[in-house]
Amino acid sequence: MWYLCVFFHRLLDYRRPEVESLAELFGGPGAGDAVEWRLLENHHADSPFHLVRLPGDERLAAQIANRSLLVKGIYELWGHGATYDELEKAIREYPDERKLPYLTPESSFKIIVDSFGKVISFEEQNAIIKGFAYIPFEGRVNLKKPDHKFFVLETDDYGSQNGLPPVAQKTVFFGREVGAADRHLLPTYQLKSRKYIGPTAMDCEMAFLMANQGLARPGKLVYDPFVGTGSILVAAAHFGAMTMGADIDIRVVRDGRGPDCNIWSNFEQYKLPEPLCVLRADNNLPPWRPGLKEIFDAIICDPPYGVRAGGRKSGGRKLLKGIIPPYTVPDEKRENHIPSTAPYSLAECVHDLLHLAARMLVIGGRLVFFYPVLRDDDFADVAKFPEHPCFKLVASCEQILSLRYSRVLLTMVKVEPYTEEIEKMGEERHQEFRENHQKWMEEGNLHSAVFSPSEQDGKPKFDKDSKPKYRGKYV
Repeated sequence: MWYLCVFFHRLLDYRRPEVESLAELFGGPGAGDAVEWRLLENHHADSPFHLVRLPGDERLAAQIANRSLLVKGIYELWGHGATYDELEKAIREYPDERKLPYLTPESSFKIIVDSFGKVISFEEQNAIIKGFAYIPFEGRVNLKKPDHKFFVLETDDYGSQNGLPPVAQKTVFFGREVGAADRHLLPTYQLKSRKYIGPTAMDCEMAFLMANQGLARPGKLVYDPFVGTGSILVAAAHFGAMTMGADIDIRVVRDGRGPDCNIWSNFEQYKLPEPLCVLRADNNLPPWRPGLKEIFDAIICDPPYGVRAGGRKSGGRKLLKGIIPPYTVPDEKRENHIPSTAPYSLAECVHDLLHLAARMLVIGGRLVFFYPVLRDDDFADVAKFPEHPCFKLVASCEQILSLRYSRVLLTMVKVEPYTEEIEKMGEERHQEFRENHQKWMEEGNLHSAVFSPSEQDGKPKFDKDSKPKYRGKYV
């Protein structure tokens, strides 16, 4: 069956990939690839109204809608048209065997009028509801807990200057709600009420989206090698996954801001299972013993790319340059010792992350991470994401952060086992990628590109109108 999928109007690039990931989660392997999409006539690709065919029954649609962050609702579409007369004709033509089970005297119902890009007054809503008298409802009206909810969804033929995706003509939909979003999730986990956060703590909506892309659920083990204050692991734990994290900064992992304000207190605040462990570990020198592999079901992280916070690795400048030899920390200083660190370029960080994921993820496991992209026209022509022979890229979702740069959420699935031959192929692809992107991936270059003066020869380097205005509404 084709359903009407209505999205919230935010994070536009993330909407379809999230539904496909949740179809994979609830429908089993291959279900995500079986999802089909169709755009309504006279609607822009960024419209919140999409037709979707799911590889399952209504239960799958309800599960997807309830867990999704960006799906407002999924509906069995009884009809649509440019006018209410066309809508009536479509509803009358809809098969009775699909309608009558929800119109019985034993069932209760409620009709809700909603809109996009316009406001419908209470009086107009009542008039619209009364206009559906031709539908043979035999049950009673229940406004609090109805058995069935029916929605009238209306979008107008507004102009092109109101910040919304263009629509060629007015469209009215009528359908039965199959599943709806959980409206209580984001207010519960919003960062402003969380005990322990930092300057780069992941926004709660984005953290839950990443957990959905990573297919977090009970019985799965999720790892974040750049755990920070634990925002991503909190989202994964909410969905029932077991979690592990690591960070190079021992003060973040061990101390936080005191015994009652640390990464552990965030899990205690939401009554979530604590991580199995949080390690002080370096992504450049991972602590795993030789031969250990394929233990994580998902690796979900936000690597440091040098705009708000730069990456660090173990060693220190003098040690890496060979000025001083490797040393051993005396036993009496180990408890309070903070190891020396050196700058960690984005190219090296991404390479180490892919190598770690190729070795430690199970077959079918997912690597989900953010990757920064400059929005300069010169770079757009050569933009290419990191690759590894173990992985297949299944989704790339852009989040525009400024006129100068954005970040792309990459979702990769492990499709090949990790071998020495695969490791060599991965090194070759890394070298090729690094040579093509050396200019901006090294230490400090991305930061300079983002914060340098914007004018060249008296002309702005970036065109403010290069993208539709509504695409900037990412939160």
